Amino acid sequence: MRILSLLLLTLFIATGCCSQKKTDMTSTQIEYSAHSRGYYKTIVTQNKSVLVTTARNAEPVQINIDDAKWNEIVTAFSKVNLDNLSSLKAPTDKRTYDGAAIGNLKITKDGKIYETQGFDNGFPPKEIEKLVNLLVDFVKE
Repeated sequence: MRILSLLLLTLFIATGCCSQKKTDMTSTQIEYSAHSRGYYKTIVTQNKSVLVTTARNAEPVQINIDDAKWNEIVTAFSKVNLDNLSSLKAPTDKRTYDGAAIGNLKITKDGKIYETQGFDNGFPPKEIEKLVNLLVDFVKE
């Protein structure tokens, strides 16, 4: 009986450790946008590539994402609670008086769209801050 219990416990622990899979991002699109009267930026990420548009009516520039950066994005994405995305509160209100562009994060996963309320560009809610900063890094490069 002890051997059976020990065997089941070992199997349970091994299964728990192995089940920590990476998030499947094949059908996921992440879009970050920031807009104001004189500012325009859209970053769309999907399948290890990113499309960056930095001006209205401009053609997007495609950038391939290396594996290390993609793994960072997947890790940050896996920590985001999609169901609570629309209820996140912005930490600052500069966008209300033209002190900052209005930022927005939109995630399309398996045909369902999850979107934040507007927040100040550069000051995302802390729950999505890591993901947004990883996306914004593509514009800085």
